[in-house]
Amino acid sequence: MMNENGPLISIVVPVYNAVKCIEDTIQAIRSQTFSDWELIMVDDCSTDDSIVIMKSYESENIKLIRLKEGSGAAFARNAGIDAARGRYIAFVDADDLWSPDKLERQLSFMKEHNCAFSFTGYEFADENGIGVQKIVRVPKNIGYKAALKNTTIFTSTVMFDMTKITKEEIYMPNVPSEDTATWWRILRSGYIAYGLDEALTLYRRSMGTLSSNKVLAVKRVWNLYRNIEGLSVIRSVYCFCFYAVRAVIRRL
Repeated sequence: MMNENGPLISIVVPVYNAVKCIEDTIQAIRSQTFSDWELIMVDDCSTDDSIVIMKSYESENIKLIRLKEGSGAAFARNAGIDAARGRYIAFVDADDLWSPDKLERQLSFMKEHNCAFSFTGYEFADENGIGVQKIVRVPKNIGYKAALKNTTIFTSTVMFDMTKITKEEIYMPNVPSEDTATWWRILRSGYIAYGLDEALTLYRRSMGTLSSNKVLAVKRVWNLYRNIEGLSVIRSVYCFCFYAVRAVIRRL
């Protein structure tokens, strides 16, 4: 149900050729124990039948935005942010899944800690969205310097309180690993991200995606250090060593 002032939580999902998984993601959102939400799906010019599936779910609280030209995940998320009406904005990727109580648990957590920025733990899943019992634990909170050495903030777990942060501050830049770049920029400005150490999201790892290509992942993080954050070579190497070790541990 949507109250007269709009939904409490806006959920932004960028979509590109996600015909194999978008329906599962929509159903995971519809199954939430917390019901005061709107879902904003932003289609980035898919060439498969994703659009057919998304259209079939359009309703008062499930909206579809179709971009006129392919622009990438950052632009798609920003279009969703622009359209969001909720006090809170949450992100989920088109191939990831939430546990039924994800929104309820995270909203309660944010109110308890009176925070602008939160994230949760998550579990890795196979291509079919089945958890593989590899759970990523998260710290109670994390600031800028710690985040440079620990890329534990996963996009599909993030939620913002828009009474404490602005849309302009959460817009994503059009760079590789735009989500990590955004979290670092927000934390650099003085915010602290609070971690709810519960695996409330399933992170589906599909072969052929950018996230499955470890060489590209390494290049993207190094580019963030040197060209986005402007760190020296020495500090970049220092932070990168911590990042690499933790990334390996998360996937063991």
